[in-house]
Amino acid sequence: MSDSSDEDVGPMPASLTGSAEAASVEAARRKRAKFNAAQERIYLNQLPCTELYEQSYMHRDVLTYTLVTKTEFIITASVDGHLKFWKTTADGIEFVKHFRAHLDEICGISANSQGTLLATISPSKELKIFDVTNFDMINMVSLPFVPSTVTWAFETTSPFSMLAVSDADSGDIHMFDGKGDGSILHTVKLHKHPVAVMNYNARFNTVISIDASGMMEYWSPDPPAFTLPTRGIDFAYKSDTDLFEFKRNKNSVPSSLEFSPNGHLFVTYGLSDRTVRVWKFATGKLMRKYDESLQVISEMQQAGTAITRLDDMEFGRRMAIERELEASVQARRYVNAVFDISSEFVLYPTLLGIKIVHVGASRVSALVGGAETLRVLHLALYQGAPKKKKVQTLQMAASENPALQEAGLVDPILVATAFKKNRFFLFTRREPAEMTGAAVDASAVGRDHFNEKPTKEEQSVATLKTAKAQLASSAVIHTTLGDITIKLFPDHTPKTVENWVGHARGNYYCNHLFHRVIKDFMVQTGCPKGDGTGGESIWGGEFEDEIVAELRHDRPGIVSMANAGPASNGSQFFITTAAAPWLDGKHTVFGRVEKGMDVVHAIEQVQVDKNDRPLKDIKIVNITCKMLS
Repeated sequence: MSDSSDEDVGPMPASLTGSAEAASVEAARRKRAKFNAAQERIYLNQLPCTELYEQSYMHRDVLTYTLVTKTEFIITASVDGHLKFWKTTADGIEFVKHFRAHLDEICGISANSQGTLLATISPSKELKIFDVTNFDMINMVSLPFVPSTVTWAFETTSPFSMLAVSDADSGDIHMFDGKGDGSILHTVKLHKHPVAVMNYNARFNTVISIDASGMMEYWSPDPPAFTLPTRGIDFAYKSDTDLFEFKRNKNSVPSSLEFSPNGHLFVTYGLSDRTVRVWKFATGKLMRKYDESLQVISEMQQAGTAITRLDDMEFGRRMAIERELEASVQARRYVNAVFDISSEFVLYPTLLGIKIVHVGASRVSALVGGAETLRVLHLALYQGAPKKKKVQTLQMAASENPALQEAGLVDPILVATAFKKNRFFLFTRREPAEMTGAAVDASAVGRDHFNEKPTKEEQSVATLKTAKAQLASSAVIHTTLGDITIKLFPDHTPKTVENWVGHARGNYYCNHLFHRVIKDFMVQTGCPKGDGTGGESIWGGEFEDEIVAELRHDRPGIVSMANAGPASNGSQFFITTAAAPWLDGKHTVFGRVEKGMDVVHAIEQVQVDKNDRPLKDIKIVNITCKMLS
């Protein structure tokens, strides 16, 4: 047999059946399958894998974009025009610098292929250039037009740091020298409609742009012609490609276009038609299409064929968020999909979580963040090894040598923004409660960092109220149906206990209704409005979660904070009447019923209306706290 037979995939010819040659072919096929499975496991081990995010950090306003540069910096941008630089470290990330880059929102952001330059644009006709490694602003340009999207487009040998900026009111794409005087060097006139998305393939020195009408163009950024490039392209006419895909399908123009690290593939994604498309760069042909429409997801939920099945209440809540997201034209612009470093996997956000899809096998290999309540929009992936800068071979990665494994340990971080959230979230291979080093108390560090300073008013309110809120070890909730004695966990969830005890000692909970009662689930109270829409912390507003791995909703009588998503705790709390493991990692457990479960079950058994509100009022009379000595 020739050497090329090792590349054959498929059924064996009849002439080979039963022969020694057939056995050789079958052995080679099994060897390849085994190798591919092992290779896939290695690649997956270099990707985030948890259902919960490990940490989150704040901006003052809702985040729009995030990206990871080749120089291992993380850049985050928000709608108020602020830009933050973060550096990856062996322990996670650390803050580097904060820029008030624009007065308006940042509507486009791009880093060059070397990871040394960053460009941002805003509707206020501003273009700003940053030196990433020195975290410094090096150029400001006042544009004569409103920009729509931006991308760097130059090779390392180019004398100019070429930057392409599209016009929001025409099909023109203007070329600038990022380090120049801000004058327009060239104008590319390939489109008749404003360009919605474009990106640069550094390996093949090619820009792909898609306009608002769905027309897709390949072009070289080298002046003066800006014509179809020849390097890496296997077609001469669009009729030989699938580049009319968006033109044929109305309302399908994507919000993102990202190239694979090897340059051979690119992926487009947007909420206009909720379809992920993977393309072959050389041929312009579609390789894969994944339909993530709400109709398809609903059908899979009903049939039980989705990668994860949610309970009906949670699925309904997520569908409501999707409808709200579809109504937000601004938020829909930020959705994207990205490749991993191997170019084997595509990662993209859905209402079920972040899917990791093996492109070659066309299957979902993993689901990240499925247990979170937030709706992820924009992704950026870091797959570096902070403790080692050398390239890791496949053989080294597969080695069981402990020294090699420790030295080349990859610490992947998936950076994600979320709908209507002023935080970005870090998904890793660690659960939120895990800590490095000698620390053993997982509750010592909260996963939601409050890195933005509170206002003077918030500081004064916190100072006054914190003095009243001493920690307690237990408390008795006196209700109109009897007393409930609970044990508190101040050592594990100090801030949550401080908030709850502060409210209790200040008589905040007096006369509060048990406004939500669900049999075989829980009873909820703590809302001053009595309808589940009110309440705040003792500091005013909301505060972060204190998720602790060993404190779980694993039995009746668990006392836990009610919330509307991550870091949204106020005053409302609930007591479980059955195990509710799906709440783990989403709600802060801060106590447990020691006496009075009969009272809890009595509340559980009352008649309720269609909104789960008891027909007869059941109230908290007051709460007695036993203070720590």
